[in-house]
Amino acid sequence: MTKLLVICGPTATGKTSLGISLAKKFNGEIISADSRQVYIGMDLGTGKDIPKNSKYVYPVREVQNPKLGGFYLFDKIPVWLLDLVKPNQEFSAADFVELASKVIDDINQRNKLPIILGGTGFYIKALIDGVQTLGVPSDWQLRRDLEKLPREKLFEMLSRLDSAKAASMNSSDKLNPRRLIRAIEVSLNKSNFSHQNPASHFSLPTSVLFVGLSVDYKFLYDRIDKRIDEQVEQGAEQEIRELLKQGYTWDLPAMTAMGYGVWKPYFEKKKTREQVIEEWKYSEHAYVRRQMTWFKKDKRVIWFDVASKDWMDKVVEKVKSWYNQT
Repeated sequence: MTKLLVICGPTATGKTSLGISLAKKFNGEIISADSRQVYIGMDLGTGKDIPKNSKYVYPVREVQNPKLGGFYLFDKIPVWLLDLVKPNQEFSAADFVELASKVIDDINQRNKLPIILGGTGFYIKALIDGVQTLGVPSDWQLRRDLEKLPREKLFEMLSRLDSAKAASMNSSDKLNPRRLIRAIEVSLNKSNFSHQNPASHFSLPTSVLFVGLSVDYKFLYDRIDKRIDEQVEQGAEQEIRELLKQGYTWDLPAMTAMGYGVWKPYFEKKKTREQVIEEWKYSEHAYVRRQMTWFKKDKRVIWFDVASKDWMDKVVEKVKSWYNQT
């Protein structure tokens, strides 16, 4: 029986430290499922927390996809799918599925436990359950053009292209420009739609366990605020200056990520440093609420409150019971 452990939940709940602990106990390796941490040179703003002395290790074997890259060692545990592309290169959920499936296959072949760890719910869903529209190729130029339009115009355009899809959207979808843009992209490219799954060669492990980490929002907000203060102290502003110096521009999708795009008004002298930091905190607060809404929909997730007593021992007990099943 092949197994796959998924550790999910919102930002700042301690997923990485838990993942490393479980990887040590159960002979595992970690696959990052974070849409922001794939970008090279974007470390502090994305919260990669790569150990200072950890070097990027390339596997000896050859790989078919040059984006696959290698891994970092976090306390001797390999963590895959970090630092895959430059900030001006595109990376999609389809790319993630293709690469993650390769790594999972490889880890299983070495009789180790693959552990998916991250807060990008769509990446995890696309890998585990498949997403029909994943076969619709990304049209990056179209996306850049549509990003200039307000939400109302995007929804109006979608309604004309695919009234059924527009009608099926909930209020959250209608307020999310990225979801609206993807729906328009799919509608415009239906004729070119390939039903080929990027991971069609991939056999999902026979047993998948979902572990979710949650906590009271007030507790989580305090953690986030503290972490952002630490990121600023460590040089988040300087990291962005270096990216701009290298020629990366604010209109790149990577530079619109939280922890980055929020700094644009500061660099344009339209907001103070304090205002930007406060706005960054609020945007992260909103993001964790969206993450929880997404993950709570999945009834397979077994939740553990990280503020409760002995929560990590309870996780270990649950994983051990599942891991020992044959």
